[in-house]
Amino acid sequence: MKVLVTGGARSGKSSFAERYAATLAPEGLYVATAHAYDEEMKARIGLHRQEREERGFSWTTAEAPYALAETLRQADAPVVLVDCLTLWLSNWLLRFEGHSARDRLLEGKIGELVEAFRELERPVVLVTNEVGSGLVPENKLGRLFRDLSGRMNQRLAREADQVFLVTAGIAVELKSREFRL
Repeated sequence: MKVLVTGGARSGKSSFAERYAATLAPEGLYVATAHAYDEEMKARIGLHRQEREERGFSWTTAEAPYALAETLRQADAPVVLVDCLTLWLSNWLLRFEGHSARDRLLEGKIGELVEAFRELERPVVLVTNEVGSGLVPENKLGRLFRDLSGRMNQRLAREADQVFLVTAGIAVELKSREFRL
């Protein structure tokens, strides 16, 4: 079972993804992609860990701010949850900032992720943000991030068995409702 969970910031997608993953297996691997660049982010990460522990599901945590495709390929758990893809993409975008082949390199990283997702033979739940529903970003880097995120989400949604949109804490499965021409 390959699942993509998307939605806006603070929509409830992470807690939904965790609850959903817990229905797929008795324990799992939680792949965290965040970098703790400052104290506020360290506190957020600590709060997320505490909340996972309080829910009672047995998670092993792996940190993968960059090596996400490799982490997925090496995962040896009954279910894998990745939170979140847009943070992972941001990490690479910042790492490649100023590189002359940045766009090509980023597309390559997304391709590696899509391939790893496609190949995985265990349940996996990916959490991402739906960033294209807002205003057009005012700068080139913001527009690039929005465009890459949108293309990444589309490619992963094509590979997923289920795609959920979470808004105001309510999850709606979209893929089964897809209108096809």
